[in-house]
Amino acid sequence: MEHQARPAITVDAARRRRLLDALGGNHLRYCYQCGACVGDCPSARFHPGFNPREIMLLALLGALDRLLAPDSIIWRCSNCYTCYERCPQDVRPVEVILALKSLAREDGTAPAAVLEVAELIRTTGRSAPVLSSLAARREQLGLPPLPPVDTDELRQLLAPEPPREEDR
Repeated sequence: MEHQARPAITVDAARRRRLLDALGGNHLRYCYQCGACVGDCPSARFHPGFNPREIMLLALLGALDRLLAPDSIIWRCSNCYTCYERCPQDVRPVEVILALKSLAREDGTAPAAVLEVAELIRTTGRSAPVLSSLAARREQLGLPPLPPVDTDELRQLLAPEPPREEDR
């Protein structure tokens, strides 16, 4: 029987370090690919291409080029934190995915729809516009107008331009 060579596994340590720095810790390194994060994941259940275990493997390998691509699967995560609760190693897969989403924003590869919602939240404090028809309906029902939202902190947290390297 002939032995078939397996493709080489490469780790991009610099890119993985970038992700670990964004996470603020090394807990990603404790992932041993058990798959507990997949079992009850609603996104994995409803989207065939979504697999938190695969995302963790790519993160461990530093394959950020795939994870930060404009069409990355990370945007299918519902941020439900089920994987966080299920992980026996406290790897916190959802936090890894959230860090990846932040890096995608920094790199300018986040989907336009996500950026539009972030900008709406930043400027109005709401994830959907308050249309005049909603205000009129609230008035018909005897409800008070929606109060304005203090967006000072949101403007800082969701700054339209990510900080540049030289500003850090």
